[in-house]
Amino acid sequence: MTANPSEPDDREPPDDGAAAHAHGSFFGRRKGHKLRIHQADLIDHLLPRLALDIASPAPAHLTELFDGEIDDVRLEIGFGGGEHLIAEAQAFPRIGFIGCEPYVNGMAKILAQIEAANIGNIRLYAGDAAELLAWAPPRSMARIDLIHPDPWPKRRHWKRRFVQDATVAAMARIIKPGGEFRFVSDIDDYCAWTLAHLMRSPDFLWTAERAADWRQPWDGYTMTRYGRKAEREGRVAAYLRFRRKG
Repeated sequence: MTANPSEPDDREPPDDGAAAHAHGSFFGRRKGHKLRIHQADLIDHLLPRLALDIASPAPAHLTELFDGEIDDVRLEIGFGGGEHLIAEAQAFPRIGFIGCEPYVNGMAKILAQIEAANIGNIRLYAGDAAELLAWAPPRSMARIDLIHPDPWPKRRHWKRRFVQDATVAAMARIIKPGGEFRFVSDIDDYCAWTLAHLMRSPDFLWTAERAADWRQPWDGYTMTRYGRKAEREGRVAAYLRFRRKG
């Protein structure tokens, strides 16, 4: 499953002729526009240095994936163009960030930003987020972000949404007590879907106490390119935060 594709308009299921992968919870196209020469070079040479190898056992502490002093680890699923992930990594240099994005163009874009800003606290996974959740050790992450995921609006495609009972349970396994799952979407139906799945989970608590708690971004939130586009077109996003019970 891909979330928040790099090209904001690419929010429909792939055409029959598009390259698609239907393993685990990943559905969608892996590649869009042809990569520029430098982007292709980054995929070939920088990505292997930053990519997680989930074929090997995970370290006991995910902080070991990073160089230097790292206090905690966070995950962003489907980082799209990378605006939010890059901003978070720069704002919190002692946090290690894992970005998951199967869409090749999005991976190329974030690699260019990592190279330009010499960012050292990001690791990447170019595959199925469900596989990454299964690989990570229990209670190994402080937070998971899912920002403007593919809405899969047609009923027959709802099974392809990232938020499912199984993925909620998988996140509960790896988020530390007191940690959070954060979700942003301008699709009312997907927000209601997410609330329903998280509210029935015995492991998460919705943190909202007043309407502003879900109508306004949390402090320090970096608006993505898709988020700005949604605002221009009059679509209002919800900002949902769920705390892992201890």
